[in-house]
Amino acid sequence: MTTFDDLLEEAGNFGRCQRRVVALLCLVSLPLSGVYVGIVFQGFTPDHWCRDPAVAQRREACGWSPAASRRLTAPLVNSSGVLQRSSCEQYEADWNATALTCDTQELDLSGVPVTACKDGWEYQYEGRESFVTEFNLVCSDGWFVDLNQSALNLGFLIGSFAFGFLADRFGRKLSFLMSNALNAIAGIAVAFAPNYISILVLRSILGFGAKGAWMSSYVLLTEIVGVQYRRTVSILFQMFFSGGVLVLPLLAYFIPDWRWLQVVISVPYIFFLFYYWFIPESPRWLVSQNQSAKALEVIEAMAKENKRKLKNSALFQTLADEEGDSSSASLSDLIRTPNMRKHTFILMFNWFTTALVYQGLIMRVGITGKNVYIDFFISGLVEFPAAFLILFTIERVGRRVPFASANIVAGAACFITAFVPDSMMWLKTVVACVGRLGITMAFEMVVFVNTELYPTYIRNLGVSVCSTLCDVGGMVSPFLLYRLAAIWLELPLLVFGGVAFIAGGLVLFLPETRGVPLPETIDDVEFPNRKKKNGAENQQIEETLKTDLTNNKEETTV
Repeated sequence: MTTFDDLLEEAGNFGRCQRRVVALLCLVSLPLSGVYVGIVFQGFTPDHWCRDPAVAQRREACGWSPAASRRLTAPLVNSSGVLQRSSCEQYEADWNATALTCDTQELDLSGVPVTACKDGWEYQYEGRESFVTEFNLVCSDGWFVDLNQSALNLGFLIGSFAFGFLADRFGRKLSFLMSNALNAIAGIAVAFAPNYISILVLRSILGFGAKGAWMSSYVLLTEIVGVQYRRTVSILFQMFFSGGVLVLPLLAYFIPDWRWLQVVISVPYIFFLFYYWFIPESPRWLVSQNQSAKALEVIEAMAKENKRKLKNSALFQTLADEEGDSSSASLSDLIRTPNMRKHTFILMFNWFTTALVYQGLIMRVGITGKNVYIDFFISGLVEFPAAFLILFTIERVGRRVPFASANIVAGAACFITAFVPDSMMWLKTVVACVGRLGITMAFEMVVFVNTELYPTYIRNLGVSVCSTLCDVGGMVSPFLLYRLAAIWLELPLLVFGGVAFIAGGLVLFLPETRGVPLPETIDDVEFPNRKKKNGAENQQIEETLKTDLTNNKEETTV
């Protein structure tokens, strides 16, 4: 009986058609980076202090600098052992009733009582305007900034389930188009939102659609290429996300207004709607829906573009789905048996950790007080070696050791960065980049390691359930980062380092999957030695048959 992969082999595993479609779908990852980590620029919190209308008026008359006028407004506070001007308190003084001259150096304000800001804030804009400055999301309202990213990740979480169902029910292509239409509408609507509550709602909708676009693209491109190319296109797809991370600071530098930056990030989703005429439906999905005739049309079109000819197309109607029926899969199967339970909990923790640390390290760039554009660009640049390290090691060393090492390196880098003094900024930057490299590598590896540890009939469900912890990690990350950084700037790094170490240690309890056949049943997971033994016996039988056939051919020739 002809299988789908047999026909795909004839049509071309990675011909011109697949290369064109993969290139188009990889472009979807570019704006996703802006959606995912654009908060670093759109939610930037500049240096700020309480606004006093009387002091602001006197500043204009006397030509004071912001620092000089701030002296009359913000009291000195002790922050992590360093005296600095307060951002959230002001002197409780009526400057309108005070004979205030332009020379304020002689004023002694040490005994003046202080109070919380009453008339808003002034900002050191540095050429940027964010929704933080527009809606005054500082001091007691600073946690609203945390909500922005958490709202996005909540949308991701809901989108994982919703578009997982929609893609299986209505197809990859339709789900892709629906999600991109939603992204275009919600993304542009965010740019024109009148208040912050509407921004949070729209960000959730945007996250819902963005996750759908990502999932539909990822599934489609892996289903139209041969098995031996899936891992390569998977990593390539994620590398385009890293490319978007490099482009983002350049866009933010030339577009300092957060609303216009949001428009630019959202516009590409309009162009993705034109993919209707350029990408096919997944023929593998069509087969799973008993639409073999339509699947054959897609395969024939692919073969034509690849300049190949199908030989067994007449047998396509009897095509069998090699992945088996997944309708019998249930959540209980993920934890019912010891090895399955172990794999599930370890993978869930690793999905949580990679999202928590990856997103936390990216967002931390925006609160370090350095040049956010350069720091963001440099930290994004180190993501590219991660992909090459994965491709170089997974077939030589295996999956487990590089996966565990990536987490441990990221954890160690977080700990070291926290204690490197600011006077050695070059070393601090280098170590931080190594940490970003490690967690990026771990993030990219958890995707395909997850697929290799579950049996065929429950593989999709296993990946979906485990990956939801990625969105939970993304929801928790901003709260950990911003709230702990308010206590000590480096404190979040200690938390990130701790969970990364734990994740790396847990990975060592997973089995090595390099060169091991994918499990077909739960018994294959629970009794892996039996699977290896049977695989070795089958391989030996195949080699014996090949030898016999070769000998017979030689005898016939003689």
